[in-house]
Amino acid sequence: MTDRDPLALEEQVCFALAVASREVVSAYKAVLDPLGLTHPQYLVMLALWQHDEVSVKELSSLLHLDPGTLSPLVKRLEAAGLVTRRRSTTDERVLVISVTDAGRALRSQALAVPTTMLARLGMSEADLTATNEVLHRIIDAAHDGAGATA
Repeated sequence: MTDRDPLALEEQVCFALAVASREVVSAYKAVLDPLGLTHPQYLVMLALWQHDEVSVKELSSLLHLDPGTLSPLVKRLEAAGLVTRRRSTTDERVLVISVTDAGRALRSQALAVPTTMLARLGMSEADLTATNEVLHRIIDAAHDGAGATA
């Protein structure tokens, strides 16, 4: 039996996740710079490449970001000519984000990003799948237990 300190920094999942997040996002920077995208902008484009056109509310939900955080990202992508924003024809309260032709063209360049990142991180596809499954379980558990008290 080992004497583990439950409050030791290296025992904390939150610490490991925070450091891993910073390091992985930093590793993405060199890969995304040639595309002219920041990591948050890349996430927006991934969602839009998958769905082509979504409301701000839907995009906010997909990315787990509040609309206030999302709005400046979308505005910068619009200024770069990658997306458009317009009011819905059925409900003018709804803002719809769409990928432009330039945004669609950027997707073909972005196809190399996942493979490049696997190599940079020294991971196999199996590693990625297993890691992704664990992280999504953590996200779901944290979300489901967000209001719970001990």
